[in-house]
Amino acid sequence: MSQLYYPNKNKFQNSPIPDMESYRALVAKFDKDFEGTWAEFAKEKIDWFKPFDRVLDESEAPFYKWFSGGVMNVAHQCIDRHLATKKNKAAIIFEGDNGDKRTLTYQELANEVNKTANMFKNEFGITKGDRVVIYMPMIPEAAIVMLACAKIGAIHSVVFGGFSAEALRDRVIDAQAKLVVTADGAFRKGKPYMLKPVVDEALKEGCDSVEKVCVIARNNEDINWVDGRDVSYEELLAKQSLVCEAEPMESEDPLFLLYTSGSTGKPKGVQHSSAGYILWAQMTMEWVFDIKDNDTFWCTADVGWITGHTYIVYGPLAAGATTVMFEGVPTYPDAGRCWRMVEEYKINQFYTAPTAIRLLHKMGEDEPKKYDLSSLRVLGTVGEPIDPAAWKWYYEVVGNSECSIVDTYWQTETGGHVISPIAAATPIKPACATLPLPGIYAEVIEEDGTPTPVGEKGYMCITKPWPSMIRTIWGDPERFKKSYFGDCKKDGKPVYFSGDGAMVDEDGYITITGRTDDVINVSGHRLGTAELEAAIKKHPDIAAVAVVGMPHDIKGEGIFAYIVPKSEDIAPKEELQKAINELIKKEIGAIALTDEIAIVPDLPKTRSGKIMRRILRSIVKGEPITQDTSTLEDPSIVPTIEGIVGKRA
Repeated sequence: MSQLYYPNKNKFQNSPIPDMESYRALVAKFDKDFEGTWAEFAKEKIDWFKPFDRVLDESEAPFYKWFSGGVMNVAHQCIDRHLATKKNKAAIIFEGDNGDKRTLTYQELANEVNKTANMFKNEFGITKGDRVVIYMPMIPEAAIVMLACAKIGAIHSVVFGGFSAEALRDRVIDAQAKLVVTADGAFRKGKPYMLKPVVDEALKEGCDSVEKVCVIARNNEDINWVDGRDVSYEELLAKQSLVCEAEPMESEDPLFLLYTSGSTGKPKGVQHSSAGYILWAQMTMEWVFDIKDNDTFWCTADVGWITGHTYIVYGPLAAGATTVMFEGVPTYPDAGRCWRMVEEYKINQFYTAPTAIRLLHKMGEDEPKKYDLSSLRVLGTVGEPIDPAAWKWYYEVVGNSECSIVDTYWQTETGGHVISPIAAATPIKPACATLPLPGIYAEVIEEDGTPTPVGEKGYMCITKPWPSMIRTIWGDPERFKKSYFGDCKKDGKPVYFSGDGAMVDEDGYITITGRTDDVINVSGHRLGTAELEAAIKKHPDIAAVAVVGMPHDIKGEGIFAYIVPKSEDIAPKEELQKAINELIKKEIGAIALTDEIAIVPDLPKTRSGKIMRRILRSIVKGEPITQDTSTLEDPSIVPTIEGIVGKRA
């Protein structure tokens, strides 16, 4: 049984869920009166223009509708309602890659959002329901543009600023966007990079719906201006009024589209609603992160992903907190960058990906000790399961063994956390997502809905609807049903299947084992790559690892591991593989031993930290790389790895 780490009660005062007794009582309350409890929270948290008259409409399941009849506005919920008490409080603290700083109070943010919303209406004719594609760096204007769309009822679709022209084009065409908002470029590791040329390339063909491109000045590099199409954000903004009334929005009116790309097929436009999404964003900020009125919250994600939507922009602002936006990378100009910012801004909650934690650990194991990190109360992880070694360093060194770690499990489709420790309440097991949040019926089941036995792998499903869930795939309702409600049933009815596998332990705690389709079939045995990687990461000299399947004449598939060492002083490959296999044999069994390994300087990762395993699979199979490598943090790592793997004996 894993060791339990208990919240430091001295760090938490007046928390909404202060202990496990309160957690269990709230879970029981949802069990007893599911709709009534959701109605209670919706009435308490949202500033309604018109109250809802129905909590949950299941008549067209799985196209669920929440809070029917209610009228509200998300920008009002995030900004306007706070102005009476928080107008001079910092809403956004921005720090650029090159160290430039900017702070926007709630009043200043309101002014900028109103001017931008008026510009969209007056200059571009954007009205409720129009789609606006946002292709932006991590600067305050990204949040301002998102909120301006929400203010007037336009549907925004943020496209990550590292995506290629082709990826951007696909999303513009699918959304039939009327307006694209971008920047000339931005800064990364001290150097300017460009965004506007990518937009120009994307719009060369097939994007007839786009009428205007609005360009924000960031790095002031020379760009091409297309007559009649391209306009300056700053020039038009100066003409706009500071007053803009919030558009009344029905609860189920779409707030945004966010495209996810699987291994094949065209991107899926995940559609989120207004009321249900913002309610859960605010509630999870309060429950999971224990956000307080005077807290400063820092999520290191990019607004191009759901994490940036919910936990940089909408969640912190709906909760009335101060949110930090950071343009740079955690290790530039050195591995102390994050910890200097925590000290300077007195960050209370720090939320990042395990990939970043491992990198910070590798590049500056003792760096946190050089700074005053005593303001930290909650440390969060997101994006993938965190391995025990990284968790231990995060807890002991960064958090000084005093902070709660919230290992949050959720997806673009869930809108917010669904399984996570509650900072003030949940005893934590390292590398474990722990328990479903109250109101979320997350269960590990078999395809027919029967509970998976303790300690065995099953399907991670959510068996009741919840307010922030995906409403549909934009323009493709049949794909929505097939993608999310076509695999598992409970009591004969389709339920939401996350696509992930999971296990429940004897305490009811849930551990995510990885994608059910991300497996290696070795001699008929299906082995999850996440489980293999977790075992290998226990080697003290290994900083990162990615496991993929490789062709094998006898087994069908063999196991190939890409190993990133912590330093150059590492054992020879044969000796290292032997040590790795001893770990795997101990953790999983002899069936899971690696067939080959390659020692590489890094892994191909997107700028958000996602490891591109499809590229690694192609390399080991000797196949051409067909994936777009322009979105990688370091595109040059691909030919480097190809050279290393190609030379293997």
